[in-house]
Amino acid sequence: MLKIESRCISQKRCFAYTILLFILAGIFEIGGGYLLWLWLREGRELIFAFAGAIILFLYGVVPTFQPSYFHRIYATYGGIFVVMSLLWGWIFDKIPPDFYDIIGALIILIGVSIIYYWPRESDNN
Repeated sequence: MLKIESRCISQKRCFAYTILLFILAGIFEIGGGYLLWLWLREGRELIFAFAGAIILFLYGVVPTFQPSYFHRIYATYGGIFVVMSLLWGWIFDKIPPDFYDIIGALIILIGVSIIYYWPRESDNN
């Protein structure tokens, strides 16, 4: 049986480590979904579907390396996903976020930062 445990050595390293994992998972989630989108909506080759499925599997693995609880990790990923989706659309589809996209994304980032990084007595991480 495989079991992954993740603990941070220092607070500064922990912050950088978790941000890197959030970004990596976001790339896997959006990238894998985008490849499936291209296959289903744009009529691309079947290899896009297989590559998308593999990348989405990797997205499911990355959060297990986060040093927190499942519910906080996935709530935070939701916020990161929103921001990265807007950036993805700007970079790959050439549709820049508008004023309301930016305001909404900033509000979301503040919220998920509180959810994930606010110190709690119950956390041993």
